[in-house]
Amino acid sequence: MATVTSLFMTLLLRGAARQPTLVENLFGLLNVPVARSWVSVVVLALVTRALLGRKRFALWLVAIFQAYAAFLGIIALLHFARMPIPVPWAAHDDLGRVLDIVSLGISAIALWWLWHIRSAFPGRLVPGSWLRAIAALVVGGGVTLAVTWACLEIVHKEVTPRGVVVAVLAALGDPDSVRHGRFAAVPGWVLDATAILLSLTIIAAVALFLGAARHRTRWSGDREVEIRRLLAAYGENDSLGYFATRRDKDSLFAADGEAVVLYRVMAGVSLASGDPIGRRESWPSAIALWLAEAREYGWLPTVLSVSEEGAKAYAAAGFSVIAMGDEAILDPARFDLRRASMTPVRHAAQRAARAGLTVTTHRQGDLAPEVLHEILERAEVWRGDEPERGFSMALNREADPADARILFATAREPQGSLVGLLSFVPWGRAGISLDLMRRSPEAPNGVTELLVARVMEDVSGLGIRRVSLNFCMFRAIFEDATRVGAGGITRFNASVLGFFDRFWQLERLYRSNAKFEPAWFPRFLCYQDAMSLPHAGIASASAEGFLPAPPFARFSGAGGGMLSASELAQVRALATTPAAAAGAIGPRRGDQTRHRYAVLADLERDGISGYPAAEEPRPTPLGELPATWSEATELVVVGRVRRVRDHGGVLFVVLTDGGRSIQLLLDAATLGRAALRRFAHLISGGDLLRVTGRPGRSRTGTPSLLVDEWTIEAKALHPIPFEAFEDPETRLRQRSVDLIVHPEQADLLRQRSAVVRAVRASLDSAGYLEVETPMLQSVHGGATARPFQTFSNAYGVDLSLRIAPELYLKRLLVGGLGPIYELGRNFRNEGADATHNPEFTSLEVYRPHADYVTMRHLTEDLIRSAASSLYGAPRLPMPTPAQVRGGLAGVDFVDVSGEWACVPVLTAVSEAVGRPITIDTDMDILLDLARTHHIPVRDAMGPGALIEELYAELVEPHTTTPTFYLDFPQETSPLTRPHRTSPGLVERWDLVIAGMEVATAYTELTDPVDQRQRLTEQSFNGAGGDVEAMEVDEDFLVAMESGMPPTGGMGMGIDRLVMLLTNTSIRGVLSFPFVRPRV
Repeated sequence: MATVTSLFMTLLLRGAARQPTLVENLFGLLNVPVARSWVSVVVLALVTRALLGRKRFALWLVAIFQAYAAFLGIIALLHFARMPIPVPWAAHDDLGRVLDIVSLGISAIALWWLWHIRSAFPGRLVPGSWLRAIAALVVGGGVTLAVTWACLEIVHKEVTPRGVVVAVLAALGDPDSVRHGRFAAVPGWVLDATAILLSLTIIAAVALFLGAARHRTRWSGDREVEIRRLLAAYGENDSLGYFATRRDKDSLFAADGEAVVLYRVMAGVSLASGDPIGRRESWPSAIALWLAEAREYGWLPTVLSVSEEGAKAYAAAGFSVIAMGDEAILDPARFDLRRASMTPVRHAAQRAARAGLTVTTHRQGDLAPEVLHEILERAEVWRGDEPERGFSMALNREADPADARILFATAREPQGSLVGLLSFVPWGRAGISLDLMRRSPEAPNGVTELLVARVMEDVSGLGIRRVSLNFCMFRAIFEDATRVGAGGITRFNASVLGFFDRFWQLERLYRSNAKFEPAWFPRFLCYQDAMSLPHAGIASASAEGFLPAPPFARFSGAGGGMLSASELAQVRALATTPAAAAGAIGPRRGDQTRHRYAVLADLERDGISGYPAAEEPRPTPLGELPATWSEATELVVVGRVRRVRDHGGVLFVVLTDGGRSIQLLLDAATLGRAALRRFAHLISGGDLLRVTGRPGRSRTGTPSLLVDEWTIEAKALHPIPFEAFEDPETRLRQRSVDLIVHPEQADLLRQRSAVVRAVRASLDSAGYLEVETPMLQSVHGGATARPFQTFSNAYGVDLSLRIAPELYLKRLLVGGLGPIYELGRNFRNEGADATHNPEFTSLEVYRPHADYVTMRHLTEDLIRSAASSLYGAPRLPMPTPAQVRGGLAGVDFVDVSGEWACVPVLTAVSEAVGRPITIDTDMDILLDLARTHHIPVRDAMGPGALIEELYAELVEPHTTTPTFYLDFPQETSPLTRPHRTSPGLVERWDLVIAGMEVATAYTELTDPVDQRQRLTEQSFNGAGGDVEAMEVDEDFLVAMESGMPPTGGMGMGIDRLVMLLTNTSIRGVLSFPFVRPRV
């Protein structure tokens, strides 16, 4: 506040009458030296800045202000002397004395408070800074005195040393006081010049005071090698990582050495750039050490151009985060000039190619020295007078032997003249990041487009999967301003930035990158508080080259170092070393796992494999062991060790497999004590063990296998928790362990296999032909569901995993291939729960010259056959609501050999809501029913969709015995034939058993005109935002127009059928149900 006030008065009140203003009186009462002087403005600004950096010396300066004001007040009160420096209340009347006393009290309170808060200002000065500052003051003060004397000589004939000193002192306080006193005839420019020289002297002294050099975090060859090691191990995610090897940056490593923050100190701002380099878990340590250093020296910590992950790390350390702009990243696999949207780029590149330009790409290490010299020389010439920009996203290093992996793309005219170039630094091992983009002023139009296009073609052969182009500041503003309906503020912001574009190329840079259709990834600025943001912004803009560097700004790092020969050798070794050693990859190991690895190493040292090949005779799994095993003479069995009990001369081992266990007995009298000890050392719970032995009994009479020989078939490297493995998520993630510990889960998979065999056998015996259709489809259709999207690199097209095979199967029917069925995998982009999985197995069956009644009889036969394959008779489990999906224990079975119930959907809904419902029921009535039963309604839903929602919520969950619900609304069944006698309905049924839909069937729609209209309506829904709506499949419609016979079709969820027969959730009947990946 004092700084702004002083600046305001200096600019607007110069030359006014020398009566103190109310504001001056107020600040004078607080003992803050506000005056109409540039020196006052500069001093207050520097003290304010130092206070923001929590510099201890700034606190002492404020204390000096208070003490000096108190000293002057005491002198005035005691009339010791006339004040040589003006005070606001110069007339020493009673009011003036009261104000002096009040000011003294304020000084006393302020000095006590400043002492009390001194611990909050830890910012210390670097050794030697006092000498630098004093030298600057002496030199600057001498120059100021000399210039002032010379100026006074010009305008005054008689000049004394005292007069010069008084003039300088007046310039320190308020030049106007001198203009109205002894030097009233002196032109104002003399005293203003003196004030300006004094201001520059103070600025220089303070800059040197704050900016003395440090060495402990400066660049050195060994520090760069260590940074490159971290980049090689962890640098795959940050496109700006390689710029951390600039040699004008300081570096602070985490306590464990596995992460580092790179930064530059500039005008009191500790300016970091990009994410920390290294292991993510070590980032907080590196950030904390960097913040501690900034706090120690009173610097303002600021971070430029961090990614979203980096911004989260800095936000966790207390930073505020704002968006800077976006980085343009291209995927070579998706970059395709043939796309219509790339027409401007394609034409520009073709124009340059027709002009005879040729583009080549080379690594820097492969270029001859004279060629590299030519490239760099032309790049410097083409830059012209433009400043070298870039701090966070530029390397600013040329022809360094440590940069052999830099990729150059050069464009040359037919005679060999260089006219354009791009250079890219490495981004991990599979990416490159743009450093330089230059072109000759005489180059043909399109040279940059040609360069980028050729790079995108060539880098695939180098294993490059990501190409980072330029960073575009304020990209979102430019993009939003072009949208229809953009707000006035957005357009105003864009116009302001457009004005600055003539200086900094903000919008042009965005436009030049946007035409390549990159993916945009945000970059952020992190700062500590709003007070420091302006200073941080100026320092950032200066570092990036958008603003000139402030006078006496301190740049840490000389930037001119070179790596030694041994350090270069280490850098080259890093380039050929895998990103991380195999042993360094993987989870942290507990004590038991480390012990098992040690045992495995012992086995290998003894020449014994922990994972040998199979041997003869083939062992008998315990699950296949006959009940009369104790009568055999010798057995060779295999199983997992569940428990080992050591009784000195005897070891008892519980061997388990497939839910069956036997006891092994190892006796020192048979095997020898040394062998027994070796077994106890080598064998742990979970090991897969092959045992040869004789049936017998222990001393307590327990049937046992008396071991003669044993061999490890597979060493378990982590414990198998036989006694405690019940956490649902852990069981899903470690499915193999789940099957070992809970063998009943393996029984479910065996039952699933039996059901699939029975369904196949039934269809094969009925004359159906099994076929296969594509799982990758260019148009998703066949059902209303959200698909999984993927991309074909070879053809440059978007594809989706099929949600249903229906459209392809119908094309086969048109070709005369019925009756047919497909039993395979479908994929729907939806959540996983007790009845749904994103990937599932379904059966689709089609029979020409049939309808949905034919499919109903077929479905009954298939389910009866499946049930008989498990239970020997056509019977199904019928759990109570409390027993649903809880297994078969205590569940009653019902015979399903008779006819199954058939109920029209409208009848079922009418019974559920307690009033008649037809397809013509008023929409308002249906809406009221939906609200009454808390059913969500979407805007696009019509009467048919509402009826089906009422059915799904009120009928389906409460159905227990097998029931076919017939004749659904046409609105929700776009691929179904209209009902022959009931307009507005279609010939479709859903089979519901135990509250779960198991199958659905249609009399298929074969009218191609009607089919096209319905799919077109679906596509309109998709264009309106319905992600589940089907797309128009023109190939399917063309096939339908060739004529498809009347057909009945049925779809059945195999997973749900097995769930029904075993009364379990979908996760129990899948080998590997979906589980959210670990973060």
